[in-house]
Amino acid sequence: MAAQPDHLQRTDEEGKVVSKAVTRAAERLGVNGRMLGTVLGLSEASVSRLKRLDLTLARGDKSFELALLFIRLFRSLDAITGGDEAVAKAWLRSSNTALGGVPAEKILSIAGLTDVLAYLDARRALV
Repeated sequence: MAAQPDHLQRTDEEGKVVSKAVTRAAERLGVNGRMLGTVLGLSEASVSRLKRLDLTLARGDKSFELALLFIRLFRSLDAITGGDEAVAKAWLRSSNTALGGVPAEKILSIAGLTDVLAYLDARRALV
């Protein structure tokens, strides 16, 4: 079997890294497969395959781009909470007046995901 060209190998590896990162972020935030599927635009079965790496996200797919946003959300929240997963989980599920709702519900739409991410980025950037 011939070796893949370098750019295809990099793309495959990138897909694996993003796939692992998004499922790990969801796990640490207590986001179940159904909810992660809604965020990424995937079925719950696809998320299950993603967790096993039977499916990997690919650059250029909408689910890949949404996964990057979700990972960014996790990283911002992790930085704000000092890595306290219990606090991060509680924040995600608590009503937030600035966001006009519960972040976990807001992130189920692309607009809500970007709103929550913008809010967290603004909080993280405070000096």
